[in-house]
Amino acid sequence: MSLLLEQGRAALFLDFDGTLVEIADAPDAVTVAERLPERLERLGARLDGALALVTGRSIDNLTDFLGHPNLHLAGSHGGDVRAPGGHILREGRALPQPVAAALERFAADRGLLYERKAHGGALHYRTQPKREAETRQFAVELSEAYGLVAKTGKCVVEVAWPGSDKGGAVNLLVARPPFAGAVPIFIGDDTTDEDGFVACARLGGFGIAVGERVSAAARHGLASVEEVHKWLEL
Repeated sequence: MSLLLEQGRAALFLDFDGTLVEIADAPDAVTVAERLPERLERLGARLDGALALVTGRSIDNLTDFLGHPNLHLAGSHGGDVRAPGGHILREGRALPQPVAAALERFAADRGLLYERKAHGGALHYRTQPKREAETRQFAVELSEAYGLVAKTGKCVVEVAWPGSDKGGAVNLLVARPPFAGAVPIFIGDDTTDEDGFVACARLGGFGIAVGERVSAAARHGLASVEEVHKWLEL
C-alpha cells in the first residue's frame, strides 16, 4: 500500500464481509478486529479522505459493528450513500410491503434467515445449502413481478431496487472530492463486488479480489482477510 501511495493519489473502496471481516454463519455473528474503525480512519487520513466502505449491509447495520467512523459509507449495495457526519449523498427506498412480507414468509417456511434491510431484503441459506436453487428462483421471480432485481452472493440472495449496485456507488463518489482525480481501487470477495471492479477499471483503476473465487474483472488478488489487512497496513 505504501508503494502505491508513493506513485500518486489513490482512492479505496472496501467491501466489509469477507474482506475486512471473516464471513460468519449469520450476519450478526461476525467478529471485528480490535480497533478496526480507528485503523480505517487512519488509513482514510493517509488517503486524504478518499476511502469508502461499500457493503451489501445497511448502513445502520454496519455502524452496529463499526460505530460511526469518519469515513464515506455506502450501504445496501450502493443504494444508500453517506459522507462523513451522516450527510446523505444517495437515499434508498424500502421494499414494497408485499415483497418484504413474501421474503419473510418464504424464509420462515423453509428455515432460512431473513435479513430485513432499510433498502432491501436478503435470504441467507448458509445453514440450508440444499435450498439454494429454490431460494434463488423465488427471489428472481418475486423481483421480476415488482420491477426489482435479485443479487446473488455467498449463500445469500438479496432483493433490491434497480441501480443499487457497488459500481453505482463508485461512480457517485469519484465525481466528488476527495475521490475525484484519484486512482480508484475496489477490494472485495463476492460476486456483488464485480460491479465495483468494473467501475474502477473503466475509470483507470482496478479491482482486487479476495479469496479463492475466480473474478472476471479484478486485476489482482489477495488470499484472505488477513492478507487484506496486511496489504492495507491496518
